[in-house]
Amino acid sequence: MTRYLQILLGLTLATCAALSPALAEDSDSGENWSIAIHGGAGTIKRENITPEKDAEIRAALNAALMTGSNILRDGGSAMDAITATIIILEDDPNFNAGKGAVFTWDKTNALDSSIMDGSDLSAGAAAGINGTKNPILLARAVKDNSPHVMLSGEGANQFSREQGLEQVTADYYATPRRIKQIEAVLAKEISVADVDYKFGTVGAVAMDRNGNMAAGTSTGGMTGKRWGRVGDSPIIGAGTYADNRSCAISATGSGEYFIRLGVAHEICTRIRMRWPIAIDEAQLTVPKDADGNYTYMIHASEFMLPDEEIQQIANDVIAELGELGGDGGIIYATPWGQAGYSFNTAGMYRGRATSDSEQSVEIYGDDE
Repeated sequence: MTRYLQILLGLTLATCAALSPALAEDSDSGENWSIAIHGGAGTIKRENITPEKDAEIRAALNAALMTGSNILRDGGSAMDAITATIIILEDDPNFNAGKGAVFTWDKTNALDSSIMDGSDLSAGAAAGINGTKNPILLARAVKDNSPHVMLSGEGANQFSREQGLEQVTADYYATPRRIKQIEAVLAKEISVADVDYKFGTVGAVAMDRNGNMAAGTSTGGMTGKRWGRVGDSPIIGAGTYADNRSCAISATGSGEYFIRLGVAHEICTRIRMRWPIAIDEAQLTVPKDADGNYTYMIHASEFMLPDEEIQQIANDVIAELGELGGDGGIIYATPWGQAGYSFNTAGMYRGRATSDSEQSVEIYGDDE
């Protein structure tokens, strides 16, 4: 029995009757919000990161998280919060998105991004692009200003220019570290698997004070990728998904496996299917009167899935990803204000904040 059901089991009729207006008042106050971010997952171990780089990455995550948190705290939308948050991460060369994106086999850049609004399931994505300074803005422009969900390649680049998005030259994305990586791969000094086992994709998910949810993901892709390879990041349902009825998800990791399992959508679907069942289970714990009628009816507006159930659903899907051979992780936000993550790698650049808790950032698997 879950902790929530145990609490319900002990409620008297008088307590139940008093519970409803209190919960309704909290809901109407519109103060609840939450946000989670990631900057990649993989073999991220303490012994492999200098104290200086550790501090630098934590500062970057904190800056991005604070940007999104401030927007949500001030009553801004989840869409605006995740967009602004991801821009901060795209502009930071510590991550594989925007500036600092990895190189393809041909020593070019091919960036991917996606964004989704959980209030109406509208979405936008861009695949294999270059020239746009902030790919997440192109994904949002596709969602807001085109009849399509995904644009790719030169067509997406043209659309970006027509939308007036800031353009950059190819050297903007390049950093000495990324140049060194692709040159080592091409010289066959290291394998693609070795260089990419620390995924640097960035993403953010959020719920705003109106209860609307959003998710976004941005990446430079895979070092040395060929033949126009596209991973999960721009694919709605694989690397990104948001639905007010269940959750918002952004993923990072070995994209082919996230695509095969439809990880982002799978987690949201399991949450959405579990919720009405949990309500029915909770109703069974409510006392009945002498005629056998429930003394109180639990309403959906006052019921939430407990933290441990949300976490278990996310963990189960990531475990299935691992069984297929995939590595990586996800961040999530729920309609009930929870924000968290699940991953099967040694570490994951991550952070979260809610209206009820202070913001925190973590890097390693054993971070508290």
